[in-house]
Amino acid sequence: MNSTIDTQLGHRTIRAFSAEPVNMDPIFEVAMRTPSSLGLQQCSIIHVTDQTLKDKLAQIGNQPYVADVPVYLLFIVDTHRNAQLTDAEGGAYARNFTAGFTDACLMAQNVCVAAESMGLGVNFYGNVHNDAQAVIDLLQLPQLTFPVVGMGIGWPNQQPQLKPRLPRSVRVMENSYAEADPAAVAQYDQDIQTYYDLRNPDKPVPSFTAQIAGHYRMPQDLRDSTFEVARRQGFVV
Repeated sequence: MNSTIDTQLGHRTIRAFSAEPVNMDPIFEVAMRTPSSLGLQQCSIIHVTDQTLKDKLAQIGNQPYVADVPVYLLFIVDTHRNAQLTDAEGGAYARNFTAGFTDACLMAQNVCVAAESMGLGVNFYGNVHNDAQAVIDLLQLPQLTFPVVGMGIGWPNQQPQLKPRLPRSVRVMENSYAEADPAAVAQYDQDIQTYYDLRNPDKPVPSFTAQIAGHYRMPQDLRDSTFEVARRQGFVV
């Protein structure tokens, strides 16, 4: 083991932060060094510093605590820049959505590791997909860009319990796909119910199978229009 692995194994989602300022320079430098598909660097970061914009992002995601995060970053697919640099229109740039999406995810995780190595807390915000079009309009994202994931960074003001995960035996497979062992999943169902969620401290956490069953039974929402919005942004998906 080393300090990097120790930090990663101790990852917790932080939703409450102190007001202490954060030096983002080293974190942004790490972001720039993230591997990218074919070296084309088809993702970018929107650093949201305007409080009014943070407030609106919190409303879009239906998570009020987002408004209070010291640093808010939005990682985006960005083939717009390369298209502008080469005076090209559409074409291959429109077909690079998945490469840009992957680049953005890699950059976000790289930033997470860097921030946590400095003692900072991190929270990922997938809720930007609650209404991707609203995020695009709010932050004036041009054609050939698309929001991938938001991130909050700051000095932690809470210490959540380490959340249990599915065992490695269920998620790491050798040579071919393997169905999950029912006994391992049943044990995880028991483990997850011991987790203490600070968002709802008086509400028992349901089993994992109950959580996923409930999620997939949810009615259609604005996330179902994600690919439609991406197409409106000029991508072939």
